Amino acid sequence: MKLFHNLSQAVVESLHEIFVEKRYADKVIEKVLKQNPKWGARDRRFIAETTYDIVRWHRLFVHLMDCDGHDFWRLLQAWCIWNKVSTPDWEEFPPVDKGKFFERYDKIKGTTQIRESIPDWMDELGRKELGKAWDAEIQALNEQAKVVLRVNTLKIDRPHLQQQLKEEEIIAEAPKEFPDALILEERQNIFTRQQFKDGLFEVQDAGSQLIAPFLQVSPGQRVIDACAGAGGKTLHLASLLNNKGRIIALDTEGWKLDELKKRARRAGASDTIETRVIDSSKVIKRLENSADRILLDVPCSGLGVIRRNPDSKWKLSPEFIEKIKVIQQTILNDYSAMLKMGGLMVYSTCSILPSENEKQVELFLKTHEGKFELQEQRMVMPSEGFDGFFMARMKRVGK
Repeated sequence: MKLFHNLSQAVVESLHEIFVEKRYADKVIEKVLKQNPKWGARDRRFIAETTYDIVRWHRLFVHLMDCDGHDFWRLLQAWCIWNKVSTPDWEEFPPVDKGKFFERYDKIKGTTQIRESIPDWMDELGRKELGKAWDAEIQALNEQAKVVLRVNTLKIDRPHLQQQLKEEEIIAEAPKEFPDALILEERQNIFTRQQFKDGLFEVQDAGSQLIAPFLQVSPGQRVIDACAGAGGKTLHLASLLNNKGRIIALDTEGWKLDELKKRARRAGASDTIETRVIDSSKVIKRLENSADRILLDVPCSGLGVIRRNPDSKWKLSPEFIEKIKVIQQTILNDYSAMLKMGGLMVYSTCSILPSENEKQVELFLKTHEGKFELQEQRMVMPSEGFDGFFMARMKRVGK
């Protein structure tokens, strides 16, 4: 691989925006690539993947180079050494003793926080909540995320989409355990494809694709997706309903629901999905006892999706996680009132922490004793190959 100065500069500038200006990595990369439309696919991939890699291994690279965490040229140099890429004779790359570089690594192999490049508090919390399982999970969370598509069965079936992509030299695997998923063999910008523009698929991790079916919806039902966001799971629910029924998508952020409306139009699900902004408690009050099914995909730490959002390692804090747990319980207590007697509700997170998952369900069931019963809960761990997700299905059995 040959390094080019302009592309390396783009990586360094992106890292500055992420670490110094505290912007989200995905938004930074999106902006940089939009500003430079003439870059080819290989150049774009280099910028995106190298930036994400350095964000992911930031603490490790700082340690190995013995440099300041904001010396982004030095961190790019560390990335080159780590990946056996020869560094050009640029003034930004001073001489490095590679022997010392790898000696430092040998010395910290047994120190999880540096080896896996995470904050001390995260290692302590992971160990406290998951015990010995934490080591395998944090290792898995440092792997690059696969690109997974969810076939929009309102418009096409999986074999036909797989064949269409194959004809364009995009090879995708169809895993048995995820009936609507296609996993790309090679990473690429799939959003430029006509099939995406035509609404034949969405990009959605395989773990995430388990949640909508877990709600056990049937055509004709009234379903509330109460924390819909931009609507990945809402759209999956619409396809499971075969557009026969009603989905009310709620969120506190109107801009997210605007994005959902665009996606619903593309997917051919606009007639099934109605959006409402939660701008007061009246919105929930008006919907009491009205839903056959409720999905509560609540805000969470996002620890299960760190491989997809590596910058969250450096943005998260223990204080944020404590605050979010209060919000999770509030949503469970308040939004569950929208469920009809005999209806089903799924509580889900993209966290792997029991304190955000099983413990929250236990507390809710205890608070509402005799009103709800737990039917089933499932945890998908990152070590299984996809993002980490938790889901618990409960039935309303009393007033």
